[in-house]
Amino acid sequence: MAMITCPECDTKISEKATTCPKCGYPLRTESRAVGYNLIPWLGYEWKSKTTVFGLPLVHIAIGRNRETGQLMLAKGIIAIGQFAVGLVTIAQFGLGILFGLGQFMAGFVTIGQFALGVYFGLGQFATGYTVIGQFAFGTYVRAQLGYGKYIWSSFIKDTQAIQYFNRILGYIGLLVGR
Repeated sequence: MAMITCPECDTKISEKATTCPKCGYPLRTESRAVGYNLIPWLGYEWKSKTTVFGLPLVHIAIGRNRETGQLMLAKGIIAIGQFAVGLVTIAQFGLGILFGLGQFMAGFVTIGQFALGVYFGLGQFATGYTVIGQFAFGTYVRAQLGYGKYIWSSFIKDTQAIQYFNRILGYIGLLVGR
């Protein structure tokens, strides 16, 4: 094993060391990308062996790729990560084609701080055909401040919107046994 000299404290150390054991100076290695040598934890990735249409059934990807330093994207039927795309997605930023849960989410049915739903959106800022949020835009809107065809908000109390959301609440009650 070859030895190198720490550029900070002149201690002889292994060429495979990522930091100097004496002073803690970060050292560049081949497995680290340029510009990312100060990141102590780069990421985690796991894919199920089962695939559907060439995609893993479950793909979890968090953080940066250990080889390239690039942010990882989870892509699978069920995708979980900071950035993810899948039929069902749980992510900070993601596209859940059928369902998405995350901070910034787009898809058919979405729940998130920013939920861009086609059919249903639930979030602080939300869109969809049926939408519930603090600020919401859609056809049937239940919001503090909303814009849509049928609105139930702090200022607007459309009877059709109230009946629609009460009917949904009744269906949910039946599902949970109330």
